Amino acid sequence: MLHHISIGVRDLALSGAFYDAALGALGFRRVFEDPTAIGYGLVDGKDLLCLKLRPDASPPGPGFHLAFAAPSRFAVHAFHDSALRIAGKDNGAPGLRPDYGQNYYAAFLVDPDGHRIEAVINLPAG
Repeated sequence: MLHHISIGVRDLALSGAFYDAALGALGFRRVFEDPTAIGYGLVDGKDLLCLKLRPDASPPGPGFHLAFAAPSRFAVHAFHDSALRIAGKDNGAPGLRPDYGQNYYAAFLVDPDGHRIEAVINLPAG
């Protein structure tokens, strides 16, 4: 359904370092960058998430967050731990979230600009 998502950030260097850590733990990498943007994805030149330098950037209101697919529970922990070291704020430690499903394992962060993000793996029962 979605081709990519762009979010505004006030400090591209800081946000780039944060997302390098958070998304790198999930297997994503920088696929392009220029003085006003950094794109993340899997294939060069094809961003799935783009950070856009905007001095007046502000996050969407309550109820909005971005959830990234994690390949493993270990990756959920790495996402959380590594991004906390780069100006991330804890918004929910790694763990099972039975309210969302029996095998829904996730961690939640707030990025340096206040965007709420999540890493999740939802393994089938059995």
